Amino acid sequence: MLSIQVDQREGDEGMKFKLRVKGDLHIGGLMLKLVEKIKAPQDWSDHAIWWEKRSCWLLKTHWTLDKYGVQADADLRYTPQHKALCIQLPNMKTIRLPVSFSCVVFKAVAEICKALRALGLYSKTMTPTYDPDSGSPASSTSLWFGENPLTACQPSLPPEELAKLFKPLTMEDKAAINAGWLDSSRSLMEQGIQENDRILLRFKYHCFFDLNPKYDAVRITQLYEQARWTRLLEEIECTEEEMLMFASLQYHICKLTLSTEPLTNSNEPEIDEVEAALSNLESTAFINCLFISLLYRPKRLTLKPYKEYWFVFRDTTISYYKSKESANKEPIEQLHLRGCEVIPDVNVTEKKFGLKLLLPAADGMNEVYIRCDNETQYAKWKAACILASKGKTMAYSSYRTEVKNIQSFLQMKSLAPPPGQAAPDVESMEMNAECFVSPRYAKKYKTKQLTTRILEALHNISQLSLMEAKMRFIQAWQSLPEFGIKYYIVRFRGSKKDELLGISYNRLIRIDMSTGLPVTTWRFSNIKQWNVNWEIKQVTIEFDQSVSIAFSCQSCDCKVVHEYIGGYIFLSTRSKDQNETLDEELFHKLTGGQD
Repeated sequence: MLSIQVDQREGDEGMKFKLRVKGDLHIGGLMLKLVEKIKAPQDWSDHAIWWEKRSCWLLKTHWTLDKYGVQADADLRYTPQHKALCIQLPNMKTIRLPVSFSCVVFKAVAEICKALRALGLYSKTMTPTYDPDSGSPASSTSLWFGENPLTACQPSLPPEELAKLFKPLTMEDKAAINAGWLDSSRSLMEQGIQENDRILLRFKYHCFFDLNPKYDAVRITQLYEQARWTRLLEEIECTEEEMLMFASLQYHICKLTLSTEPLTNSNEPEIDEVEAALSNLESTAFINCLFISLLYRPKRLTLKPYKEYWFVFRDTTISYYKSKESANKEPIEQLHLRGCEVIPDVNVTEKKFGLKLLLPAADGMNEVYIRCDNETQYAKWKAACILASKGKTMAYSSYRTEVKNIQSFLQMKSLAPPPGQAAPDVESMEMNAECFVSPRYAKKYKTKQLTTRILEALHNISQLSLMEAKMRFIQAWQSLPEFGIKYYIVRFRGSKKDELLGISYNRLIRIDMSTGLPVTTWRFSNIKQWNVNWEIKQVTIEFDQSVSIAFSCQSCDCKVVHEYIGGYIFLSTRSKDQNETLDEELFHKLTGGQD
């Protein structure tokens, strides 16, 4: 005799039935018997059988009870597959949507995104109310028509509310946050999610395809919102100069959002095809070699000052010599940049223009620090290094554009007003400056001082359109050293202490927990294979040149880390063709678990 709980529509009382059945009865026949016994005139097409004890759906209607292993003492539940869920978007707005609790999370997220797209097309949105205890959106209370809820930026949260939100104070806190990702290959119900639970919808993989303001307004806005909240909640480190730059951009975006400027307005001129072709032809005439005097520091922790060398950048390599005169001899060292990481080390106010290069090596990656004399030198060298890391030379058509973009970004970071520009009139400005910086920086300055510094930074970006400002914010976020790195506490094979594993879009980083400094870096492109021993929860990865690592996860299930690695490798196989269909089978093959 089977006992089956029947869930009805929200608000209606459930019913319980007992059915006498045989083991050879298939699931479809069981549901038919049940509906005949209920005798309730309603659409049952969304209902399915849930087995609480095994925490699984019985969705294969042609399978028999015996094949599923269902015995007479089993308690089953006939429940809707779609249930309401409170979803907090990257802009911290919470909306309530019906979501499939029976399909895998990968498909459920796709359903959610389609529903949100439809919501945006109809320009319906909801206003969040804030929980007085946590400061986070608690419920959606009203509807209005007119603006697109997914492209409209949300107002800044009052400082007292911002202070109540959780902020990671340690690397362990960051690791705890990153442990919460749901398994893409299992359903919501199988992972303990209940009806009306609140979940966060976030961009998980920080590997974005080309963002086009004409077509990607929703994605750009939500990326901007996620970026600003990671900064305000101190989930990502940034310098004081960078914080003020972000604050000025956010203030500018808030002003434009409240104005009548069209969302798609852009001040960028259209480039004629012939002019573009001529520009490309001009670029190929560049001599594929750059000679310049730079400063070089080969080790991260050295106490020695930078030493001056004569550097020659040719094709995709950097060679350095003791002096210009010795450049026709053998170099002291030649650095091959293909596959390297280029990380800025810049403070415009202090005239510090440095680059950190992570160079591929057999046992991981080596760090090299280079310091330039000025902005122009820095922009040329950074652009050349970025292209070289992709196997391209300075003859490539995008070199000049890359240099201009870097120079524009440096100008945006400059906090000094242009010569002859009057100081900002702080008294006449209506700005709650504490809304635009993290609490740590808000405590450092008085309100008037903070307002002055934000307005000083504003002069460099005040001419940007709304979409341009959002794009600049995202680009600045991407340039931060910690961008996209997710931290997990692990224990490497053979080690007796816990360490941090950082996972970025293209590499793994072994980090000392006590100092927070990287020990070794391994690139995804060098992975030959990886596997998980699910019994002992250990991840093993083999790289080129017979390098192998293994670790067990301490702060999360190893499936979370396994899915991150597989997800980024999956994304590396995709082209930038917008018409390419998503290969769901390959994604699950690379990220799936034991099944």
